[in-house]
Amino acid sequence: MMMVMFFMLMMIPLSFLSLSWLLSQFCYLFLYMTVLLSGYSLFFSSVSYSYGMDSFSYNLILLGVLISSYMVISMQGSFNMNMYMIINLSLGFFLFIIFSSLSFLYMYISFEFVLVPLVILMLGWGYQPERLMAGLYLFFYTVLVSLPLLILILYIYNKSGSMFFDYLKYSSKFSLIHFVLVFVFMVKLPMFLVHFWLPKAHVQAPVSGSMILAGLMLKIGGYGLIRIMYMYEYMFMQYSYIWYSLSLVGSVLVGIVCLMQGDIKCLIAYSSVSHMGMVIMGLMTMSSWGLMGSYLLMLGHGFCSSGLFYMANLFYMRTGSRSFFINKGLMTYMPSCSMIWFIYCSFNMSCPPSVNFISEVMILSSMLSYWVNSFIFFIGTSFMCACFSYYLYSYSQHGLHHNLYSFSTLNLMEFLCLFMHLFPLLVYSIIIMSLF
Repeated sequence: MMMVMFFMLMMIPLSFLSLSWLLSQFCYLFLYMTVLLSGYSLFFSSVSYSYGMDSFSYNLILLGVLISSYMVISMQGSFNMNMYMIINLSLGFFLFIIFSSLSFLYMYISFEFVLVPLVILMLGWGYQPERLMAGLYLFFYTVLVSLPLLILILYIYNKSGSMFFDYLKYSSKFSLIHFVLVFVFMVKLPMFLVHFWLPKAHVQAPVSGSMILAGLMLKIGGYGLIRIMYMYEYMFMQYSYIWYSLSLVGSVLVGIVCLMQGDIKCLIAYSSVSHMGMVIMGLMTMSSWGLMGSYLLMLGHGFCSSGLFYMANLFYMRTGSRSFFINKGLMTYMPSCSMIWFIYCSFNMSCPPSVNFISEVMILSSMLSYWVNSFIFFIGTSFMCACFSYYLYSYSQHGLHHNLYSFSTLNLMEFLCLFMHLFPLLVYSIIIMSLF
C-alpha cells in the first residue's frame, strides 16, 4: 500500500512536463494493474503502516484509478493543464488513503483534505460566477457535519485505546453517537433533505469535477457507512428505520423533481440522489443481500453516472448550452452519440443485464425482508427512474434541431473515454451473472 502511495506522490513532478497528460495515462495504467494484481484473497491484503485492502475497498480503489484517468482525458486541451494534473493527483491520493486506511483517524483526515483540491477544481475550472456559491455549499455542508465526528473519534480513542476498524466493536445505546457517526456520511452520499449541495456543485463544476463527484465522492459516504456498521451493529439495528424511512420517501420525491429539470446536468445530479437513496435503503436493512446490492449499485452508478456527465459535456461543447430546450434533435445533429447515450440512459434506469439491475433486485429482496410494504415505494422509485431516464434520452435526441445539419463530431479520444466507461459495467455484469 505504501508503495502505491509513494508512486502517486512521485507522479507529481510529471505534471510539469509538456506531455504530462500522456505520461500520466501510462502511470495510471501501471497503477491500475498493480492494484488489480495485488488481489484481496486475505481479509486485509498488502497491509503496511496502517493501510490495506479488503473486499470492500478493493473495487473502490480500482474505480478511483479509472475515474482519475478518465478525468485527464476529459480535460485534455484545457488551460493550465500542469496545475490541473497536480489537482487530479491530489484528489486520487486522498481518495486512495480513504479507501485503504485501516485507521478511523486517517480516514477522517483524508475525508476532510479531499475537499480542498475539489473546491480548487470547481473554482478554477468552473463555468459561471455562481461556482463561488456552489463551492461554499459543498465546503460548509461537509465541514459543519464532520466537526462533531472529530470529537467523537477522540472519545472513541479515549474509551478503546485504538483507532483501527477491526478493534472497534461497541454496544452503546447513546443515540447521539449514532447520529453523529451516520449523519456525516449521509450528507456525503447525499441523503434526501441534505442533498442541496449536490446539484449546485455538479452544475457549476467542470466535467472532470462532475465525474469525480458522481464517480467517487458519493461513494465515500456508502463506504463510511459500511465501515461504521461493523462498529455499532446494535445501534444500527435500533435506529436504522429513521434513515430507511427518509430514503424510502425521498427517492420517490427526487424522481419527481428530476422531471421538472430544464438542465441536463441538473437532472443527472438529482438522479444520483435517487440512486443513493436506494443504497441507503439496502444498507439499513442490515442483511447480506442488502449490503452486496448497495455495494454493487455504488460501483455501477460510479461508471454510469460519470459517463452520463461526460456525454452531457460533449453536448454542451457542441451546442453551447445544457438546456433541454436547445439540446433537441441531437439524433440528427450527432448521430454517432445516439446509441451510446441510449445505453447509458438504459443502464441509469437499471435495465438488464446491467450491474444496476442485479443490485436493485438484491436491494428489493432485502427491503421486503425488512418491511414487506416497501415494494410499494420501490415500484414508485423504479417507475420514476425509468420516467426521467426516458425523458433524458427522448427529449434530447428527438425533435427539431435549430441548425438542421447532420454530422458526427466526436473524435477518437472522446469515443475511447465513452467506451471505457461502458466496458467495466459490462465486465462486472458478466462476472456477477456467472456467479449466480
